[in-house]
Amino acid sequence: MNAQPQLLHTREAFYRRDRRSVRLARDFTREALTDWGTPERTDDVLLCVSELTTNALLHGVPPGRGFLLQLALATDGVLRVEVHDSGTGEIRTPDIDPEVENGRGLLLVGVLADKWGVGERNPGKSVWCEFGMRR
Repeated sequence: MNAQPQLLHTREAFYRRDRRSVRLARDFTREALTDWGTPERTDDVLLCVSELTTNALLHGVPPGRGFLLQLALATDGVLRVEVHDSGTGEIRTPDIDPEVENGRGLLLVGVLADKWGVGERNPGKSVWCEFGMRR
């Protein structure tokens, strides 16, 4: 039986429904990666944090609410990013019209992250992605 990796570091922050929250979430993530000594893949992680938090704000956070960003680095070097919101709705990668300038966020997450998915919450959902970090 394989043992589950232990968590080395965790951080979380709650953000209100405000467009400045995406920048604040990126800054929070950058600081955590720096503090944890894991600069690899920082650009990929920050882009995915931007996409997931933007999606939460646009589609998952009702007025008067916010979203939770959780970061966890395990002993096996896997960084997990989770964005929890209280909105309803199914997450899916959309069919992209080449003439449209938006709607590619989850496609980018799927390309940049090693894994990604959606979990249920009550209320809402959590969208997560994982990155193998060198240790």
